[in-house]
Parts: sequence; C-alpha cells; structure tokens
Amino acid sequence: MPPVRTSRNRKPPPAGFDDIEDTLLEFSNKMKDAENASHDGKKKHEMLWPIFQISHQRSRYVYDLYYEKEAISKQLYEWLLKNNYADANLIAKWKKQGYEKVTIYPFSTSALPYISSFCHSSRDTTTSLPYQDLE
Repeated sequence: MPPVRTSRNRKPPPAGFDDIEDTLLEFSNKMKDAENASHDGKKKHEMLWPIFQISHQRSRYVYDLYYEKEAISKQLYEWLLKNNYADANLIAKWKKQGYEKVTIYPFSTSALPYISSFCHSSRDTTTSLPYQDLE
C-alpha cells in the first residue's frame, strides 16, 4: 500500500512558487466554480467543457512560463507537474513539432486533439493567432 501524503511530509515548493501562486490560485478558484456550477439542462459531457478549458489554460500557463518565457526553474516546473498543477501529457504534446497549438475538443463520448489549419501555414510558423495570418 502506498504511503499516505499529508501536509507534514510534503516537500515545500521550490523558490519562485510565490511569484506564480496567485495566478494558480485564480485557476483553482475558477475550477471550483466550474465544478460547482449549476448543470440544469446541460448534457453530461457539456458540464465538463469548462473544466477542460480551465485545465488547458492552467497547463498552457505553466508551459509558457517554462518553455517560452523561461521564467521558472526546472525544479519548480517538475514540482508543479508532480503536484498536478499542469497536465504533463498535454505539455508533452505541445513540445512535439507540429503540435504547438494543439487543443482538445471534448465531444459526447471522447476528446479529440485538434490542430487548427493556420498552424500549418507555410508562410510563418511562429504566428499564434489566426488573424495575424490575414495581412
């Protein structure tokens, strides 16, 4: 049987966590609101859409801090993944070439990864917004 983790035997967060803690708490509060939101008249899978969206945003925030802005240390990044502040599998997809802008569309029975067509543009692969391609 695995050991039980309590606050007494959990390692404290690495240096730099205080800088991003407020944003992560905002994501946590949004997640609680989405989980407790009224689901009257919604289908079962529609209730999960806001939860997927918030989870995706939180993972993207951690990914951008580590890989794009290089604002957090490797120790903090690994600690965040270990403590489920971000989805490690989704970040692993984003690290692969061609999957930088992958999003997850939850359908009625499954969730499919989707890469929008503007990411496959041969003109500029660094654009991140579709309206920048229209120049």
